[in-house]
Amino acid sequence: MTTAAFWAATFERVVRTFAQSLLAVLGASATGVLDADWVGALSAAGLAAVLALLTAIATSGGPEGPGLTETVRGRE
Repeated sequence: MTTAAFWAATFERVVRTFAQSLLAVLGASATGVLDADWVGALSAAGLAAVLALLTAIATSGGPEGPGLTETVRGRE
């Protein structure tokens, strides 16, 4: 959890979770882009991103990976 590789992988996971959650909430509303509840969607996506960050920290089972079964390798 103290390596740059861990935080890079965690940051990627948080951004990916935020984007997926935002698209899911906006898609579920099935309205136009201008009619969408952007505040609610951003709030839900933000909460999902925070939970992804906390999950990565809580499950950091190894010295590098953000998950119990992951090992993050640097670029070779």
